[in-house]
Amino acid sequence: MPKIKDLQKIDLPREKLQKYGVGKLADFELLAILLGSGIEGLNVLQLSKKILQIVSKIGKEKITLDELLKVKGLGKAKASQILAVIELTKRLNTDTPEILSVEDIWKLCGDIRDSKKEHFVAFYLNTQNHLIERQIISIGTLDASLVHPREVFEPGIALHAASIIVAHNHPSGSIEPSSADIQITKRLKESGEILGMRLDDHVLLTAKEYASFKNLRLI
Repeated sequence: MPKIKDLQKIDLPREKLQKYGVGKLADFELLAILLGSGIEGLNVLQLSKKILQIVSKIGKEKITLDELLKVKGLGKAKASQILAVIELTKRLNTDTPEILSVEDIWKLCGDIRDSKKEHFVAFYLNTQNHLIERQIISIGTLDASLVHPREVFEPGIALHAASIIVAHNHPSGSIEPSSADIQITKRLKESGEILGMRLDDHVLLTAKEYASFKNLRLI
């Protein structure tokens, strides 16, 4: 039976989590960590993708133990584990924060705003401006090659987000937008308009301050 430890190191979700943070992992990678091992014919990542496809097709509100057990080789223990995770996620999502201000974004970035490396994050929101999920898109010097619209909007499409807010920290302590910041924001806004997913704001962060592209009339 293929186990997660048998995969190449670059593909290990646990390694990725420890290196980049949990927000950088895709849904199937998070599920793979919980499952721990695959089944005959499918390694744990392949199994996770297959399970999420089934959940997506049936709907997390309707998925049952019997539906999961249709996956050949998936036992009751793993199937029950998956159902428990789905139910826990639903319960936790009933208390998701509403994003109303730039200060809200600043508070939700306490883990990155004083980092010595630039972190670019995206907040995916529903139609009520409630947070669906926050993901770290890139770590390192900010430029267009690191923050491609595909990397920003692909998770939003999967999450059925209505809009997004992006944010990144300035290790230098400067709260002034750079030319690269402005270029990336313009590119993301144009991409969002094409995809029908509005870019609500781009927030610059430091340990003590924040600035909004929207308030600066740059978006």
